Amino acid sequence: MKSLVKNIAIVILVLFSIAALGSFADLSKEEPEEIGINRLAREVQDGEVKMVEIEGDTLHITLYNEDANEQEVKKEYGQPFTELMENFGVSSEQIASVDVKVKKDPEWKVWLMTLGPFMLPFLLVAGLIFFMSRQVQGANSKAMSFGSSKAKDAKKEEKKHETRFLDVAGAVEAKEELKEIVSFLKHPKKYSDMGAKIPRGALLMGAPGTGKTLLAKAVAGEAEVPFFHMSGSEFVEMFVGVGASRVRDLFNKAKKAAPAIVFIDEIDAVGRKRGAGLGGGHDEREQTLNQILVEMDGFEPNSGVIVMAATNRPDVLDKALLRPGRFDRRIVIDMPDIKDREEILKVHAKNKPLAKDVDLRILAERTPGFSGADLESLLNEAAILAVKKNKREITDKFVRESIDKVLLGPEKKSRILSKKEKEMTAYHEAGHAIVGHFLENCDPVRKVSIIGRGMAGGYTLSMPTADKRYQTVAQFRDSLAMTMGGYVVEKMMYGDDQLSTGPSSDLKSATKTASRMIMQFGMSADLGPRVYGDNEEMIFLAQEIHDKKNYSEKTAEKIDAEISELLHAAEKTAKATLMKHKKEMEALVKVLMEKETVEQEEFVKIMGKA
Repeated sequence: MKSLVKNIAIVILVLFSIAALGSFADLSKEEPEEIGINRLAREVQDGEVKMVEIEGDTLHITLYNEDANEQEVKKEYGQPFTELMENFGVSSEQIASVDVKVKKDPEWKVWLMTLGPFMLPFLLVAGLIFFMSRQVQGANSKAMSFGSSKAKDAKKEEKKHETRFLDVAGAVEAKEELKEIVSFLKHPKKYSDMGAKIPRGALLMGAPGTGKTLLAKAVAGEAEVPFFHMSGSEFVEMFVGVGASRVRDLFNKAKKAAPAIVFIDEIDAVGRKRGAGLGGGHDEREQTLNQILVEMDGFEPNSGVIVMAATNRPDVLDKALLRPGRFDRRIVIDMPDIKDREEILKVHAKNKPLAKDVDLRILAERTPGFSGADLESLLNEAAILAVKKNKREITDKFVRESIDKVLLGPEKKSRILSKKEKEMTAYHEAGHAIVGHFLENCDPVRKVSIIGRGMAGGYTLSMPTADKRYQTVAQFRDSLAMTMGGYVVEKMMYGDDQLSTGPSSDLKSATKTASRMIMQFGMSADLGPRVYGDNEEMIFLAQEIHDKKNYSEKTAEKIDAEISELLHAAEKTAKATLMKHKKEMEALVKVLMEKETVEQEEFVKIMGKA
């Protein structure tokens, strides 16, 4: 329908253009003067007419007077000029003095005028039938192509901007595994001579933002073979069987172009566990998964085609996908460590003018837990901030502010607090900072601020100096005490009656940490080394949606008691620390009320030695 409207609009535009050009052309010539037959008869009688040219029912009059305009007379069609003049009293001698010419119509015009009235209805009907048949053919072609895959060849798309393994920082082990796959495709004989078979599939697993799709692009850039890529959601449509049809079409394309790579991003969209009972055997997602399984390792050989897939939810994938012969290689992409973060920052800082005070190593230390996407966003936010401030370089101040923005959100400068609310926020954040600074097993405090960001009214930023893979009981206990610091200081300074809703998120976080210590990590001497509750996420109606409870009510009471004991112990530790360092706390509150934000260097000067 859209193409029809477009074609009609084009035709109308062309016709208007032709008409406009015709009108401009006509303007250059003088229009003939239209006169009546009476006047023509008088002019003939007076001997003023030099020539009459007859064209159908129109008479073109040329006078002896060269300055006079050409005249034009309309007569009845088929009536002779001589008879016409005689009827108006012009003598034969006067008519004979005029040069009379008859302009013959072209044959095509005669035929058109003769047959046109009869042929026009037939032509309109034939055109309508032709147009309707074209529409039906278009609909049929769309219906026939509905089940074809929308896979695109990345080799053709990214010739100018190919991504290579050198462009991907970190993920050393993952790159080594993928380099082997590229080598298999480039030199298959070398491996077949050794009796090695080309792997069927490689599954990239990792948290969002760790670079799974980027690594797939690097494989596409390195491999000198066609690279077909699709998203898992592109297979599934509202019609049953379309997903399976697209899978067949995708693999047929890859087989014709073999050796080739097929990449399916977010495969968990179609690769989730089967047996849910959602739609029976005609569940579209399940049919699509079955077809993928058959194509990867069914009766028909699938040599020369490697399937790559990416997901951040490997726990929900069907077991049949993960068995050998399908996804033979499962490549885990971890969050980058400090060395990887530094390399990633170098990649994203290439086209950014960093000031001399920006140290990427220190920046890597201050961003534990950041993914590659987070680090890219961090430097991008710093660049945007520098532009807003009309600066030519990205300074360390902009970078630090960007860390806070990525973690917590933008500053809420429009939020105006009363003096008491500002003071309560300062004491609250000072409570966190003091406890975190003076307890041995807490991470160093990097920044304290009473400026609201995101959902937080203020924040205390503490980060480790090195990456930590494990966390001890002592570290958990001190972390709990630091979390309870804001709650404790509000009770100390304002009393139980003036306790605000500010510490609610802290209490929620502390309770969750204590629950994990007791129920998941076995950190209770009384309850022993076991896990309480199966917290695996359930996604099917055929399974329980809530957590599985694998302990008795009596044990539940003990768990509650253990959690409460941990929280009370953390409260006592926080209170003792704050009472001991009340002087430092008051000094920090005073600075916060003046400056609103205290960086690590200034914070350490206020605190002195821990």
